[in-house]
Order: sequence, then C-alpha cells, then structure tokens
Amino acid sequence: MRVLLIEDDTVLGAGVRDQIKAEGHSVDWVTRLDEAGDYLASASYDLVLLDLMLPDGRGLPFLRELRGRGDVTPVIILTALDQISDRIEGLNAGADDYMVKPFDLSELSARLAAVARRYSGNPNPLITIGNLEIDLAAKSVRRDGKPVKLTAREWVLFEAFVQRPGQILSKAQLEERLYAFDTEVESNTIEVHVSRLRKKLDKGTIETVRGMGYRLGGAA
Repeated sequence: MRVLLIEDDTVLGAGVRDQIKAEGHSVDWVTRLDEAGDYLASASYDLVLLDLMLPDGRGLPFLRELRGRGDVTPVIILTALDQISDRIEGLNAGADDYMVKPFDLSELSARLAAVARRYSGNPNPLITIGNLEIDLAAKSVRRDGKPVKLTAREWVLFEAFVQRPGQILSKAQLEERLYAFDTEVESNTIEVHVSRLRKKLDKGTIETVRGMGYRLGGAA
C-alpha cells in the first residue's frame, strides 16, 4: 500500500514509518496538516494515519473536510486522546479505526491490513485463485500446496492485483504502491517484478493489457 502518515512526534513517526516500510509498503511522512493537504492533492493513497493534535491545527476538522469533499481514503486515527467520547467523535467524523498511544506496532500493521481488506471489497484474508492459496493476513502464498517465497516488494505488487481482481492497473498506479516521494523510480522496475512474479507463481497469473497495464489472470 501507499500510506500517508500525519504525525508530529518524531520518535513515534520514525517507528511507524520504519514498520510500514519493513513490510514492503511505501510511506510519505508529514508533520503538519497543510503539508498533508498538499500531498493528498498530488498523489493517490491507500490509507492515511492521522494524529489529532498537530502544530497547525486539529486532525478532526481536517478529517471532516476530507469526507465532506467525497474523499473515501481509509483513515486510522493515532492519538493520545483515550476517552470514550474522543473515540466516538473520531469515528463519527469518518475515521475507519482509532488507536490510542502508546500502541504496539504489530497491532497497527494488523489493523492497517484489515482496513485495506475491507476497502478492497473482500474482508476475508484467505483467497484461492486457481492453484494459488493466498493469505493476506499472513502475507503468504502457496502454489499447489507448497509455499512460495516472495520478496517484500513482490508481495506488495501481487497484493495490489489480488485486492483488485479483474481491474487493469497502470504502471503508474503500481509504481505508487512501491515508492514514496523521496524514492527514485527506475523505468523498468514494474516489468522486472511482474516477470519475477510470473516465474514464481504462474505465467498466466498476471496478464499484460497492451497499452494500458496489467491485471490479475487465472492461475493454472
């Protein structure tokens, strides 16, 4: 996934950023709401992690404004505000989940994945495609019952196809899944990863749609 992290605590922000990157996702980290607005206007994100107390304002009005203009990007609130009334207000403002600081980074990863599955239209983490058995929660794939070892980036790319069955994903869309703004994108990266996935999974797992991009096919 491509994640926007809005958090002004440098220690917590670095920990969350590193956790997300370690799982193969890309993350853009900003410390102010005005920066967050600029990033959201210039890129497409799969999920937003939002602190509620930022140097230039509060997160809830920002979230309400986001929802008010029809933006349905999943949002998980990260905050030290732990009262039940705070949780209710956050969820009513349009948040998909609410986590109170301090929290375990592994739990954050699990919640992030759960929200992403709900928005993909398939909350079930276990998916079967032909001879492939895919566990989105465990980030694992089996082919004919045997485990297939994917790198972090290969998994992120494959997950993009699994979460959007039948949809054509352009090269630019796939690049956004892999890279943050501060990472240089090599011209042939997507082609290389798609080629490796085909070798590991099945030649027909990912189809090329000439001039448009790629889509999930049916494994043998």
